[in-house]
Parts: sequence; structure tokens; C-alpha cells
Amino acid sequence: MSAALRLVNLTVSYDRHPAVHHVSAEIPAAEMTAIVGPNGAGKSTLLKALLGLAPHIEGRIESTVKRIAYLPQQAEIDRSFPISVFDTVLLGRWSRFGGFGAAKHVDIHDAQHAIEAVGLSGFERRPIDTLSVGQFQRVLFARLLLQDADLVLLDEPFAAIDSKTVNDLMAVIQRWRAEQRTVVAVLHDLDHVRRDFPNTLLMARELVDAGPTARVLSSENLLRARAMAEAWDEHAGACDVPMKLTA
Repeated sequence: MSAALRLVNLTVSYDRHPAVHHVSAEIPAAEMTAIVGPNGAGKSTLLKALLGLAPHIEGRIESTVKRIAYLPQQAEIDRSFPISVFDTVLLGRWSRFGGFGAAKHVDIHDAQHAIEAVGLSGFERRPIDTLSVGQFQRVLFARLLLQDADLVLLDEPFAAIDSKTVNDLMAVIQRWRAEQRTVVAVLHDLDHVRRDFPNTLLMARELVDAGPTARVLSSENLLRARAMAEAWDEHAGACDVPMKLTA
């Protein structure tokens, strides 16, 4: 199986304190991979490093993908801006028409189709600040559909949403997999990971294990991850590793 991403001795630090420490792993292409681990394990930081958004990255990230779509945690999104569901979804095509261009007919058609695909027909003109958490997450998934990315990064996509919404959004993720897109998701529900995600990275700032989910989420590995997280020295300094990002 080919790799969409290869992490080589990756370290990410904040104020010289490592949040991700010497991680080497491969993320297979055209597959669904979960990133799991205890609180503070560096899961979200790892996603941001893959996007180039982390402040201090050392080691190498080797990538074969051309287009990346990213779903942040909802807590990071300001919903007070007066914008409709339809216009929020249409922002998925921002890279095509930018701030001064106009959406084409195909963009408008695709935005409508994406809204229907996530079960929000009739919500097009609703302001996003009137939506429930689950409804807004559907909007964000619809926006991802318009981005047509090779790699989709999801940070806690099912946090605080109801089971029906989870099932509906999982159908979207399975659709991406069928289209040979690579999906990487930070998740907390290990039963969900075991059921739906063939590959897993288990983190405790350092990598505990990576590979087939059934092996990675063994009792021994989960105990090891917990012990590593509890024993981590918050004052440990980051190692000096030359930075190199390659595509």
C-alpha cells in the first residue's frame, strides 16, 4: 500500500516544549486513518503540522498529495459572522474564485448538491449562528465536499453531535474512501475507530504504534499510551532536528 504521507522523525514544539516528539510513521493513501491517544497526546497538533500551521516543526513530512482539505474543531470557528449556510458551503470553492471573483454556475450547482448530500435541504438561507452543533457540522462537511481534496484532515469531527448525524457524516467519509481519497481523523471513540477505520496512529506525544487498527488498539498499547502520557515531562526541551518538508 502506497503512502500519502510519510513522517520522518517529526517533532513539533511550542515555546521549545515538544507537543509531538520524534514521530516516524506512514499514512496510507486512499484509506481511512484515525489518530487517537490520551488528552494532550499531540493529536490536533499533528494535524496542524501536516497543514504547515504548527509554529515549530522539525524532521520531515513527505507528501504525495496535491490538495488538502481541513476540518478544525468547532470551538475554533467564530459563528457570529452573518453568513448563510449556502454561502458558507460555497466558500469551499474559494481557491477558484477568490475574494474578487464570482462563483460560476457549476459552483452554485455543486454547493446545492453538497447541501443536499449532508441532509440540509431547505437550510440554504439560514444564518449559521442559528444552527445546532450537529447541523453546523453538516455544513462544514458540505464545504469539504466542494474542495475536492486528495487528503481530508478532520479534527474531532463527531464531538458533541447526535448519533444520526454521526452516521450521516460517516456515509460522507465512506464516500471519500470509495473515491480513493485519503482521510485522517482525530477521534476519541475507540469502538467507532475499531468499527470504521482500518488504520490507526496511537499517540502519547511520541508514537506508540501505527498500522492496522486491530493491532494498534491492543490492551497493551493502550496501557502503554496512558503510562507515557502520565509520565511526560512538561519541561522537556525540544530536540534539534533539521526541518525539511518535501512533496
